[in-house]
Amino acid sequence: MKVLLLARYVLVECSRRRVFIVVPILSAAFLGLYWFAVARVFATSEFSSVPGPFDERLVVASTMLGLGLFGSFFLGVVLIVFLTFTVARGDAEQGLLQPVVVRPLGRRTFLIGRFLGAATVSMLYVILLFACCVLITRGISGWSPDNVVQPALELGAAVVIVGALTLLGSVFLATIANGVTALMLFGTGLVAGLIGQIGEALNSPTLENISRVMSWALPFEALYQSALTSLTEGISGLSGFLIRLGPFGGAQEASPGLYPWTIGYLAAVGLLTIWFFRRRDL
Repeated sequence: MKVLLLARYVLVECSRRRVFIVVPILSAAFLGLYWFAVARVFATSEFSSVPGPFDERLVVASTMLGLGLFGSFFLGVVLIVFLTFTVARGDAEQGLLQPVVVRPLGRRTFLIGRFLGAATVSMLYVILLFACCVLITRGISGWSPDNVVQPALELGAAVVIVGALTLLGSVFLATIANGVTALMLFGTGLVAGLIGQIGEALNSPTLENISRVMSWALPFEALYQSALTSLTEGISGLSGFLIRLGPFGGAQEASPGLYPWTIGYLAAVGLLTIWFFRRRDL
């Protein structure tokens, strides 16, 4: 009950900080730009009416949706970082934390409640934003992926992982330092995916191994790669090959152990956060 009360507090705090005003405005701007980009691409492109080795419209539509997926992921990460980067040390430095965690809530309840609230808001946000991108792409191009649920859930899970790491960082780092660190970790994961793509193109096992290790160390990247793959899992032949080479890039099929690893990783980060937070002098 106390955990749910704190999760509700996150929603109230979002309203107080005008998050539910700013986020919809910026999201509408992003979706407007995405709609304009997709509409212009299909309005100015001349697609061949003669059957060829690959479907041009499908390649363009899926590539644009892949970019929309990345945009949704990025905005979701920014949102959850904003909601979690001040939770521990930031609130303690402002004197907001001490009266709460002593009685009657306790430190563990405080962390779990704040995290659940931030994770719920961010996960629902990124899923909704991605769904809007799918609808826009379908309305303009007439194509939509066969599998929408899996990439949406994987995208939401990836955002939650970033939030858990940001919460852990908030125990040790000051507010600004933690926010910067979280965004740099996010960028590191994306670069790792790009390194793997380059390694595959150059047939370099070293680069591929580096990318694989980083994707497991930062599983939000592996989830993002899997989400990209599941968008076009029904596309085969030259069309599927070209999609995975283009700016859609970074798509990698999830290994069977990704989901158990993600759950275990999230639990381990959570336990470490609670353990260190209990021992921190407020």
